[in-house]
Amino acid sequence: MNPAIALPPARRLTDLLSSGPDAGVKSKRNPMDEARKDEDQQLVARTQEGDASAFDQLVVKYTPRLYGLVYNMTSNHEDTNDLLQDIFSKAYKAIRGFRGKSSFYTWIHSIAVNMTLNFLKKRGRRFQLSLDDVDASIQNDKEFLEATASTSPVREADLSELQKRLNEAMMKLSDEHRAVVTMFHIQGMPHAEISKILRVSEGTVRSRLFYANRQLQNYLDEFRKNPVT
Repeated sequence: MNPAIALPPARRLTDLLSSGPDAGVKSKRNPMDEARKDEDQQLVARTQEGDASAFDQLVVKYTPRLYGLVYNMTSNHEDTNDLLQDIFSKAYKAIRGFRGKSSFYTWIHSIAVNMTLNFLKKRGRRFQLSLDDVDASIQNDKEFLEATASTSPVREADLSELQKRLNEAMMKLSDEHRAVVTMFHIQGMPHAEISKILRVSEGTVRSRLFYANRQLQNYLDEFRKNPVT
């Protein structure tokens, strides 16, 4: 049996289910982002000059965050460990070609997400719907337009059971939708960052979040109507 997916604490969990895709995450940058960028630039430059210890520092710095990202997409610790090794190996081999057009943060997350999605496709996960069809239709959906501009209260539920059901619901999402939910709701990335990592528009990010949130909400509404006793 796969271990439970690491999901947000109760407050973030309630926000995820009670409001639109914009809930709970601020898109503004803060001074820590700039400090992280400057430090990364220095470590990247040293790595490109042949200082392997500088890349080791980047590995130590980004392993916890990337582990959470990959694990929430694969739900398997062994696969996550193997993928992290491959991700950092690929990054090290490619870093001499890194020119800083995006931040190292975006660059390494893009490698991680793309390699994990490719792994999941090879593993044979089935997609429930065509992602292109969803993206094309949902952005004109009246409910989507209303949900991204307003919030509504969620019914009270036992949070421990709710978290368990949300774990199960996450596993029912397509890999791409699960990746967006992981980056936005669990890792707290703004839409703009996710857009850069996935190389899609922010509108597409919002539509995927809305669709995924609605699927999660529908699954949990069904549970509330027919709880397992």
